[in-house]
Amino acid sequence: MKVSTKGRYALRLMIDLAMHRDDGYISIKTVSQRQDISEKYLEQIIKMLSKAKLVESTRGAQGGYRLVKDPSQYTVGEILRVTEGSLAPVECLNDDSTCENCQNCVTIEIWQNVLDAINEVVDNITLDYLVKKQKNKGTCCNKG
Repeated sequence: MKVSTKGRYALRLMIDLAMHRDDGYISIKTVSQRQDISEKYLEQIIKMLSKAKLVESTRGAQGGYRLVKDPSQYTVGEILRVTEGSLAPVECLNDDSTCENCQNCVTIEIWQNVLDAINEVVDNITLDYLVKKQKNKGTCCNKG
């Protein structure tokens, strides 16, 4: 499994919103400047997160986006699945797979173990944890 820039930037976007949640609604332009990520690309990502009801928006001069829940209630896995889709390392582990060899495939066990390990990691790291780690590291999300 390889996480695309969409998944990586979604995490950075969500960390940024979490770190600045006391500021109210935050514009994509502001996040774009702080994260040094294309505003247009962030707009595509925020639409996905909004559609999945991970963030909410408001229009107007004070408009922007904010988290729907407390950062402790989001997991990395939840965010990545919205932007990346399945985290399965092979297609045959997806629910809609039409793989005819699954019943007799000896390697399916390996791929299932890999998927289980991935899920164990990403489903047990919260956005709140990442915010705390980021605050200890500094710099990111603090520009502007």
